[in-house]
Amino acid sequence: MSGMQDYGSRISDPNSRKMGTFSYLPQLTPEELRKQVEYIVSKGWNPAIEHTEPENMRSNYWYMWKLPMFGETDVDAIFNEIEMCKKANPGNHVRLVGYDNFKQSQGTSMVVHRADMTA
Repeated sequence: MSGMQDYGSRISDPNSRKMGTFSYLPQLTPEELRKQVEYIVSKGWNPAIEHTEPENMRSNYWYMWKLPMFGETDVDAIFNEIEMCKKANPGNHVRLVGYDNFKQSQGTSMVVHRADMTA
């Protein structure tokens, strides 16, 4: 055995496709996801929520859900926006971005909801 792990991502299987930070790890628990959002807030990054259809998930351009949440420090408010985005776009993937306004770039980006692609 070579010791190399095969992640089983196949283009023919949309549910196996990897996208973004943490996609090779097991699904984050709500507590783990909360810690990631707390990290974004602690760094002073501006959270933003984006979504896209599963067939467009590999595109660099996702739809922005409202404007970035400039200066938001309430973790629960960020989760509420994620939930509203999921409800308004039930067939879409949703990701959270933390924008670092000092470096003028994304500090982090992670998919927080994968659309059910079995239907």
